[in-house]
Amino acid sequence: MLVAGVGNVLHGDDGFGIEVVKRLGSAELPPDVTVTETGIGGIHLVHELMAGYDALVVIDAVDRGRAPGTVMVIDADVIDVGEFPVLERHDLLADMHLATPERALMVAKAAGVLPERTIIVGCQPAETDTLAIGLSSAVSNAVTHAVTEVVRCVHELASASGPAA
Repeated sequence: MLVAGVGNVLHGDDGFGIEVVKRLGSAELPPDVTVTETGIGGIHLVHELMAGYDALVVIDAVDRGRAPGTVMVIDADVIDVGEFPVLERHDLLADMHLATPERALMVAKAAGVLPERTIIVGCQPAETDTLAIGLSSAVSNAVTHAVTEVVRCVHELASASGPAA
C-alpha cells in the first residue's frame, strides 16, 4: 500500500498532506505500507505507483466548501481518460508539472498503475492561493485527526485485502 502526501508548503494550507506525512513517521503502520511525500509533482506520484501497489491513500488539502479544518475521507472517483477524444485527453493531461492530484490519478489510471482501492484523506483549507509558509490554525489543529484517519484507513484497507502471499 502507498500513502502519499501531496501539496505545496509555500501555499499555506496546501502543505497539509506534507505535514500529515511528517507526523505519520511515528504511527503504527503495517510493514508493507510505504509512506512518501510527492509534493506538487504529480508525475512523481505516478512514478511511485509504477512499483505496483494494491491500495493508495492520498493526503491533500481538498476544497469541498466545508468549514476550514474539516477532515474528509473520500473514495476517489477517477475519470477514465481513455473514454475522451484525443484532443480532450491532451487538454486534461498535457502539463504534469501543474498536476493536481486528480490529474495525476487520471494519468495513473490511463497507465494501468492506479490501484483499484484509492482513498483521499483531505482537509478543507482556509487559504491555499497566496504565498505563505505554515498551516492556518484550523488546518494545523486538524492534522492529528487526519493522522488518525489515515492510520484507520490503512488498517481497514490492509484487512480488506487479507494477508500478502
